[in-house]
Amino acid sequence: MSEFYEGMAEIFEVDASKISSEFELHSGEAAWDSLAIVSTIALADDCFGVMLEGKALGECKTIADIENLIAAAKKG
Repeated sequence: MSEFYEGMAEIFEVDASKISSEFELHSGEAAWDSLAIVSTIALADDCFGVMLEGKALGECKTIADIENLIAAAKKG
């Protein structure tokens, strides 16, 4: 997951040490907008070989929610 967390840190332009499962996507530090969602779709594809849906990502509140979507996509 560290490659994924580093990628999420780049997307949100925060220090990688701040990224964890509990990181809130709608916090003052994060801009969970359409650009971040598209970037996360690309990151999930690069890191895990899965395609996530933008609508489902838009409903995520934390990194853990994204991780759950990735786990579900990996199961098929």
